[in-house]
Amino acid sequence: MSSQKIVEGGITPPASERVYSNQGNPPLIDLLGKSCNRLLDIGCGSGDNAALVKSRYSECDVFGITHSAAEAELAKKHMTQRWVFDIDDKLPDDLAHQSFDALIFSHVLEHLRDPTVVLARFSRLLRSGGQVLIAVPNVLSWRMRAQFLLGRFEYESAGVLDDTHLRFFTYFTADQYLLSESPDLEVTYKAASGSVPLWWLRRYVFPRRWAEYIDQWGCRHWPNLFGGQVLIRAVKL
Repeated sequence: MSSQKIVEGGITPPASERVYSNQGNPPLIDLLGKSCNRLLDIGCGSGDNAALVKSRYSECDVFGITHSAAEAELAKKHMTQRWVFDIDDKLPDDLAHQSFDALIFSHVLEHLRDPTVVLARFSRLLRSGGQVLIAVPNVLSWRMRAQFLLGRFEYESAGVLDDTHLRFFTYFTADQYLLSESPDLEVTYKAASGSVPLWWLRRYVFPRRWAEYIDQWGCRHWPNLFGGQVLIRAVKL
């Protein structure tokens, strides 16, 4: 799962002015379940995950945090409230005293200086039994391995080697590292989503459901090879 940066004139703006937009992260939202009344989307982008949540659970109040005022403006139609601040910093007072049923970190932790500290800080906002849903890119997926074998490790404007990524994870290391400062969180689910390289077979030969089944089978048996993103669900004890 990757985010698309919306830029103007081919010039990438500063981080505080960038707008990340995609179709949301359905495999991550699938983990949410139906018993969520208050959800905080940390690194909410332009509100794509919020829109996805609201389309499935219309009664859920979605709150969001972004570092971009432009994103906050786009996200407001899907959210009860938004905050604009750097999540590496201290929480605003009006947020620090709130409580949520679920937290979402969808492709945001890899952008942070110390994601373990940030995750621990935000976990205090979870009610007992609440859940945190995490998605991070897998730096050892087959696509990335092919690039490395060709001697390529070049930052790009989006994707796994996004030029704003400060941390890199694999399927086997993501949960061990990210939750190392959060003893009150217990991992209840970990999986990968991605694709098996079927190339022209996917487009011209296999029915879509066959290709999807092969992708799921590959990610289930070799998650660190075929998984493009690592999905983690942890519950607060």
